[in-house]
Amino acid sequence: MSHVLDANFVDRRDPNRQTSQQLERRQFTNSHSELSDAAREIADAVDGYKIQHRRRFVTYEEIFQVIASLGYHK
Repeated sequence: MSHVLDANFVDRRDPNRQTSQQLERRQFTNSHSELSDAAREIADAVDGYKIQHRRRFVTYEEIFQVIASLGYHK
């Protein structure tokens, strides 16, 4: 069986694809305005981690590492 792609199909995962918006989509929203200061610090740190490591989604272990890097501990 051969697969024929629709002429209008755009593969968003293609690393060579050029778009007008080069920003990586994030797991969380870009607005942290309704968060407390501490929660905003964590959200910004997680977003920074995702950008630095080119990750769209992070695991719980990675979130824990980010939170621990901010000095939080059990």
